[in-house]
Amino acid sequence: MDLQLQDKLCLVTGSTAGIGYAIAEVLASEGARVIINGRSQKSVDSAITKLTSRATGELMGFAGDLSTEVAAEQLGQQHPGVEVLVNNLGIFEPVSFEEIPDEDWRRFFDVNVLSGVRLCRLYLPTMRRRNWGRIVFISSESGVQIPAEMIHYGMTKTAQLAISRGLAEAVAGTGITVNSVLPGPTKSRGVSDFVEDLAKQEGKSFQEFEEEFFQNVRPTSLIKRFATPEEVASLVAYVVSPLASATTGAALRVDGGVVKSAF
Repeated sequence: MDLQLQDKLCLVTGSTAGIGYAIAEVLASEGARVIINGRSQKSVDSAITKLTSRATGELMGFAGDLSTEVAAEQLGQQHPGVEVLVNNLGIFEPVSFEEIPDEDWRRFFDVNVLSGVRLCRLYLPTMRRRNWGRIVFISSESGVQIPAEMIHYGMTKTAQLAISRGLAEAVAGTGITVNSVLPGPTKSRGVSDFVEDLAKQEGKSFQEFEEEFFQNVRPTSLIKRFATPEEVASLVAYVVSPLASATTGAALRVDGGVVKSAF
């Protein structure tokens, strides 16, 4: 299927690995011009090198911490006119509620929420002038089913749902759409490393840990496994395409059925 993304200028934040990298890869393979973002120039350059073989569109890089105002301003100067914005940048950390200090609540909000808010504010005026644009927040099923082991993370994912719906309402009647995509447990680099460490500590293989995780921690999963970043990316690629013009204000689940609801 041709997603009609040729030459669209796309920004995927946090795209040097994991879900962000997979999204960048599929967009670049569709002929889009894609801005790869990571905190270091080394990670950005490495991602671009790996993506080059599949890309039919131009690949560009921006190294910077987009949880800060300074980096966001620099990005806007270097790459104005973004047409497709995928707010993927995010962090997670399992920790007991009683052990989460104020600074960590602020840090999670700055990285997971405010980074996307700033970029929407930066690029929305251009989208309005063109009467076309796509904004996607990579939220999580944790925004609907708040995980007891990382409440601060769940809070930020719920906030993304509120922002995306509010923005969709704000641009009603235009050619701009705003949506959230809610992955379930996904074998991204961070999750994979975390699970591998836990499995080793318990003397188990990744597969054994995965089976127990979906038996005991996420028993409502219907696929009974971690999703792949590519499975998330394929939904995102459609949502940001011109073909998805009637999809807006939505919280789109790619959670493997973890959220026990038909709606």
